[in-house]
Amino acid sequence: MLIVDTHCHALPHWFEPVEVLLHQMHANGVEKALLVQVSGQFDNRYLMECVRRFPGRFSPIVVVDTDQPDAPQVLEQWVREGAEGIRLGPTVRSPGHDALAIWRKAAELGLPVSSLGSFEGFTSAQFTQVVQEFPTLPIIVEHLGGIGWNDAPPYPKFRQILSLAQYPNVYIKIHGLGEICPRPIPFPQPMRFPEVPPFIQMAYDTFGATHVMWSSDFPPVAGREGYHNARSWTMEHLKCRSDDDQAWVFGKTATSLFKFVG
Repeated sequence: MLIVDTHCHALPHWFEPVEVLLHQMHANGVEKALLVQVSGQFDNRYLMECVRRFPGRFSPIVVVDTDQPDAPQVLEQWVREGAEGIRLGPTVRSPGHDALAIWRKAAELGLPVSSLGSFEGFTSAQFTQVVQEFPTLPIIVEHLGGIGWNDAPPYPKFRQILSLAQYPNVYIKIHGLGEICPRPIPFPQPMRFPEVPPFIQMAYDTFGATHVMWSSDFPPVAGREGYHNARSWTMEHLKCRSDDDQAWVFGKTATSLFKFVG
């Protein structure tokens, strides 16, 4: 089964360089990864360098300064350099007469949008407007919509995030269990989270395997359960209906949207 990690950060001056990510990928049977630019970092040259150095392994998701009126043109330039996606918050708007200019450009270029935001952002009228305005633009909700582990049964907030599944162009990322479970203190042996909220299973059951994608959140995952456990424990925890569904969640959904040129 091809495994694709759909949420990794790599920078030479923050977090870790790409060689550390490659080590983790090799050790854990992960073939490809999306390199997601860090919020507020508009120089995407390192991501492009990684793609050129390791062809076929990575797909870069860039960030541009959407407060600038030339952001759509800048995005177009990054696409010429090799960008395959853009990271936008759910309520981002462009300056000038066309408030949806950056979203419009992403749709025009055929770029999937990886979206980092809060529960309030993803359940806002602004996000609904974007989803409905661009029905062919793939929009990927990061971090399960930003709910963390704070929602309690029957999970009313997360169910609002799940309602986005009604839109065929909306996808969702699931991350390691450490993102939805508080760290147990002291650590049990063998290490496991004693209680896991059902967010991952709920996302799979609602969105369907073809609209769910696994991601480690490297390297912040090192401060939670670690890269290996983020892959293996999530795979063990998620009860897929079939091997084919598992293949979609852990690889095929990503490769249906991103090219991984090389």
